[in-house]
Amino acid sequence: MAKNLVIVESPAKAKTIEKFLGSDYKVASSFGHIADLPTKEIGVDTEGDFTPKYIVSKDKKDVVKKLKSLAKAAETVWLASDEDREGEAIAWHLSEELKLKNDKTKRIVFHEITKPAILKAIENPRSIDYNLVNAQQARRVLDRLVGYELSPVLWRKVKGGLSAGRVQSVAVRLIVEREREIQDFEAQASYRIDAEFATEDGKSFKARIPKNFDTKEEAEQFLKDNIGANFKVAELTTKPAKKNPAPPFTTSTLQQEAARKLYFSVGKTMTLAQRLYEAGHITYMRTDSVNLSDEAREGAKKEISKAYGDKYSKPRQFKGKAKGAQEAHEAIRPTSFQKHSISAERDQQRLYELIWKRAIASQMSDAQLERTNVKIDADKHDNQFTANGEVLKFDGFLKVYLEGSDEEDEEQSGMLPALKENQALLNNYITATERFTRPPYRYTEASLVKKLEELGIGRPSTYAPTISTIQTRNYIEKGSIEGSERNYVQFKLKNNKLSEKTLTETVGSDKGKLVPTATGMVVNDFLVNHFSNILDYNFTARVEESFDNIAEGNQEWKVMMKDFYKDFHPHVQDVARNADREVGERILGEDPETGKPVSVRLGKFGPMVQIGSVEDEDKPKFASLSPDQNLETITYEDAMALFELPKKLGEYKGEAVEVNNGRYGPYVRFGKKFVSLEKGEDPLNVDFDRAMELIKEKEKADAPIAEYKNKPVQKGVGRFGPFLKWNNMFINVNKKYDFDNLSNADIEELIEDKLKKEREKIIHNWEEEGIRVEKARWGRFNVIKGKTKVELPKTTKAGELTLDEVKDILEKSGKGGKKTGRKKSAKKKTTKKK
Repeated sequence: MAKNLVIVESPAKAKTIEKFLGSDYKVASSFGHIADLPTKEIGVDTEGDFTPKYIVSKDKKDVVKKLKSLAKAAETVWLASDEDREGEAIAWHLSEELKLKNDKTKRIVFHEITKPAILKAIENPRSIDYNLVNAQQARRVLDRLVGYELSPVLWRKVKGGLSAGRVQSVAVRLIVEREREIQDFEAQASYRIDAEFATEDGKSFKARIPKNFDTKEEAEQFLKDNIGANFKVAELTTKPAKKNPAPPFTTSTLQQEAARKLYFSVGKTMTLAQRLYEAGHITYMRTDSVNLSDEAREGAKKEISKAYGDKYSKPRQFKGKAKGAQEAHEAIRPTSFQKHSISAERDQQRLYELIWKRAIASQMSDAQLERTNVKIDADKHDNQFTANGEVLKFDGFLKVYLEGSDEEDEEQSGMLPALKENQALLNNYITATERFTRPPYRYTEASLVKKLEELGIGRPSTYAPTISTIQTRNYIEKGSIEGSERNYVQFKLKNNKLSEKTLTETVGSDKGKLVPTATGMVVNDFLVNHFSNILDYNFTARVEESFDNIAEGNQEWKVMMKDFYKDFHPHVQDVARNADREVGERILGEDPETGKPVSVRLGKFGPMVQIGSVEDEDKPKFASLSPDQNLETITYEDAMALFELPKKLGEYKGEAVEVNNGRYGPYVRFGKKFVSLEKGEDPLNVDFDRAMELIKEKEKADAPIAEYKNKPVQKGVGRFGPFLKWNNMFINVNKKYDFDNLSNADIEELIEDKLKKEREKIIHNWEEEGIRVEKARWGRFNVIKGKTKVELPKTTKAGELTLDEVKDILEKSGKGGKKTGRKKSAKKKTTKKK
């Protein structure tokens, strides 16, 4: 038995560290937190001193039992969880639950998982930092109080199954407020003047009038004023400029840049970064600091000189803007600048290379530029054209990396030909193009992270779960609208002839942007109306400052809880008793047939239109809004049109054909078959002929393309690409095959390969019991009975399991197994957690 037990949070981290330590050290994993607040009660002594009640969850009991055994046998226990507040809390819980003695327990931290860093940490142990522990407790308890007290109010006053949270609700508020800015925005048209000029030797460049013209008439007249005009260079200024590199990544800037350049979600970025850290490739990825250690800067300097030359090296230290940075140790960087890339799965490679480039570029020379500004006069009017050019004299850090941007930049500078003052210029053309002011941009995940950080709301390490939660709760969603066409006018003066044409552009696309749902808007309005202090941006930022003060030992965390709760709790009770029920209702008008009110509101299954009220003797009529309609903007006419659906169009093969709106968009129904309408197609405009056209296309697509073992083979294209369907089995068709021209041999090969994989996946199959054990993804295993699935860890010796053992697993899992067809109850269960 090893003399030393090192406890870390993850098996991957344990595996990496074990390589660096000798046989005297055993490295074990706690698999994250081993203790937390209970799920079925508030778990905080709100009547007393706010002491939290921590319990070891059911799935961690075996882990704790094993760690206790290992700790008892070891002479020294090293608590090596992460260096932030969460890591400190994990170390504290381990110390408490394992009942570790102070004289045999040491706390170590390290910023990177490399041999020198681990050995240095062992040489410099410390005790548990209770200030950091208390800061984490304060965050956990405050968030529990807010979530557990506000959520039941939402259930009673808005809709069942909802939840509120200190950071998540503020994030939703930002998105809702931005959406309303967009809804209220009225585009203003103006005319932008662009021109192309050329020198006598034929070298052309572009210029423009800096100020737009307000009206079509002014723009047209300006072009007429240029007929027969002569142009010359009136002024030419050239001056040197430089561009500085961005600092190395913090958690927030990594999330933003990975979204811009790699199109990763915030959650995916953090998952990949965690794996890179645990494998020893990068330093700790939860940090607010932009500092690099002296060793790191020296390593970067050597690699820059070696790879690019001494003139590209410029060591520098950056100063961070984050107030109270809780992990102010070092920025995210590669553990070795000599490794330009790594051997790993592709997305990990891409993220590593982004981190390497950003970190090494931060230690490289400034880029040297020459910027030229040209002013061009015409002899027939006083307006000056301007052109800007940029010449790169020395690339410096740009040889490696340039930071991305969230905003679209229309004013890109380009190269200019050699020019001199009073030089005559030829005009190739001048255009006056109608341009419209743009509404504010909807948030992307990256720009939301940036805004949250600017406001001091939450911490970067919390942004990924926050964004995931508000999508899971259906408060926001990723937009799918591709936009609509808008006409605009363009005049063109060429060869002294003026022409006019109408062009088209697409506007209003929200694809991939964060858009609030009807539920999100109603919940936000209720919380802002009744709990404005909790959703106040300054309050949320002040709370973070308090957490920082606790971490620094300057504030008592339980005093903070008492000060917050003494006003918060009575207010929650008052709202629960006295606030009106809020369903986002809006009266649109009256039904012409009955005279009853027509309203839109949030219903049990989403936004809907209602004729009448629940108090009426006759039941009210309901219709669901289509996915592209919302409670705040739907008109009376559009709402009444929804009651025309479902609309029967005729019959086909003895089955009714109807058109209707569904949860995922409009469709035509024929018997048990559903056919989606094309994007943007209005179901109210669909007649029987159009429905039959769609049905015939569907029948053609569903027609068997072959038979295999006396069973039909169909093909189609789904969200994951082309597939075959045979015997209720879906088989992906990869690029190796020509999907449009599959031969019988191809079909047979695809089906047999799939059957082979399915056979190899099954480890046990007790057919009489209806129970089987299968291989699952990531090296895990599944026990399956009917619609119940229980996931087993990689360490399971699945081949040795007996039927009785598997039955025991199913019985013990109880409600823990994933059950298809019971999503609703699962959702209710999770909404109680915060």
